[in-house]
Amino acid sequence: MKLLPIGHVESPLLDRSSAPKQGDEGAPESWLVFAPEYARAMRELAAGQDVLVLTWLDRADRSVLAVHPRGDADRPETGVFSTRSPDRPNPIGLHRVRILGVDGVKVRVADLEAIDGTPVLDVKPVLGSER
Repeated sequence: MKLLPIGHVESPLLDRSSAPKQGDEGAPESWLVFAPEYARAMRELAAGQDVLVLTWLDRADRSVLAVHPRGDADRPETGVFSTRSPDRPNPIGLHRVRILGVDGVKVRVADLEAIDGTPVLDVKPVLGSER
């Protein structure tokens, strides 16, 4: 299996310690910057849309199998497949974001908690039943 990034995140979030746990917990506006060869794939993206962004959490610890949810040691240890922890065997990030604008191969988004430089793997529309 081989995954190829289609772009990357440009964000004022520079490290994991400064990033919110979820996008709706104060994530700053940021950009999805696509490689020019994917411009045709993003033609219908427009301001006001909600989309799902899949990222590769490249700074994650892939050896982690269980965590205390949200880093809270008072909560019981939980297998990572039952959490949103970025540390996991295959650190694929799933982010629901709102498109604020499109400028060439750059898409400005709200509610993205990914840190600067995070590789973008894919973008998918949000379907009506995915609320």
